[in-house]
Amino acid sequence: MTTLGIYLIGINILTFLIYGADKWKARRDRWRIPEDTLIWMAIVGGSIGALLAMYLFRHKIRDRKFTLGVPAIIAVQVAVYYFFLR
Repeated sequence: MTTLGIYLIGINILTFLIYGADKWKARRDRWRIPEDTLIWMAIVGGSIGALLAMYLFRHKIRDRKFTLGVPAIIAVQVAVYYFFLR
């Protein structure tokens, strides 16, 4: 496994857990994780973890910034991989 592969697995697990923690906090009226942080976690490589967490936890699925943004981030990341890292 490459360093990139290990990084991507780690960042996706971390992103998934952060989205889950934010949902947990939302249900309990606790201090929330900023939306910008959630989006940045997807941008830096955690987009698959973000998308899985969104639908598994039913979190941020009504917010267009997330329902359109996270799949768009995935598309850009796949294109970058395909054209530059393959």
